[in-house]
Amino acid sequence: MKSLKLGLSILALSTGMALAENPMVGGAAMYEDKNIVENAVNSADHTTLVAAVQAAGLVETLQGDGPFTVFAPTNEAFAKLPAGTVETLLKPENKDQLVKILTCHVVAANAMAADIGKMVMDDGGKHTIKTVGGCEFTAMEKDGKLMIEDGQGNVANVTIADVKQKNGVIHVIDTVLLPAM
Repeated sequence: MKSLKLGLSILALSTGMALAENPMVGGAAMYEDKNIVENAVNSADHTTLVAAVQAAGLVETLQGDGPFTVFAPTNEAFAKLPAGTVETLLKPENKDQLVKILTCHVVAANAMAADIGKMVMDDGGKHTIKTVGGCEFTAMEKDGKLMIEDGQGNVANVTIADVKQKNGVIHVIDTVLLPAM
């Protein structure tokens, strides 16, 4: 009986560790051997982001070698934008603006949360992040939570950090990051 309990305890611990390595995002396991797009399409929380990436023509780019760090807004993050914003951005005539917004969520590096946190600490509490889209955002940490302030003063909280991908890492965020006006 003792060995059964010990075995179950070890199984529970190893299952917990496996989940930590492949966190669930939007009801789907994320796998380190898949690229950013391959994982994102399985997340029920990122259908708007996936549609936007497709409309912007960025699928092939985000399937590339990277490394990329993607701050991935959830459907709820997109829903916080003013009514009609997403629909307007998805129109072909607004592709350039959509590409700009989406590439401002991407950094050309493999930046894990601990690395970003160290940069924040080393820089006295705030660290400037330069994105592929030419935006400069500010990383901050409060109560152990990583946050990103965009060019308009909006603050996104990282709700799930360090989702490892074959070509980088995703950090799930609760607010769409926007470039300065």
